[in-house]
Amino acid sequence: MGWFMGEKANAGALTNFEVLDFLRSRGAKIDPMGCLGAVAASECKVYEYLLKTPACNQTRESIYEFVKRSEGFRLAEADKLHVINWRPSSPADVFAMIEECGRRFSKDERGEPCLEDERVEQFLDMVKEVLPPPPPKEEAMQE
Repeated sequence: MGWFMGEKANAGALTNFEVLDFLRSRGAKIDPMGCLGAVAASECKVYEYLLKTPACNQTRESIYEFVKRSEGFRLAEADKLHVINWRPSSPADVFAMIEECGRRFSKDERGEPCLEDERVEQFLDMVKEVLPPPPPKEEAMQE
C-alpha cells in the first residue's frame, strides 16, 4: 500500500487523503473554471467529492498514528485502507468494512480470547481518537 506516494511512482492502493493531497498539489479547486489548465475537469470533480469524505480533515500524522495503533488489531492492509477512507463510527460500520471481523476481533493484542463486541468498541474508540471526524453532511448543515 502506498502510505504516502512520494516514494514510488506506482505505489499501489492509495488512501483518499493521498489522492486529495495530490490533487491539491496540482491546483485542483471546487470551481472547475478556476482550475482550468492546471488539472482536468474530472480531477476537479474527484477533488470536490473527496472534500465530502473523512479525507478532508485527515493529516499524514493521523494516518501514521492509525496505522501504528491498529497493529494490535491484526488488520489486513485492505482493511486499514477502508477504515482510513471511511472512518467507521459504529460497530455495524466496522463489521461491514473489516473482512472476517468476528474472527479478527475475538482475540486481544496478546492473542487471548475476548468478547468481540468489546474489542470492536475498543477499536472504534481508537479510530475516533486518532482519525478526525468527517465533514458534516450537507443536509445536516442546512437544518
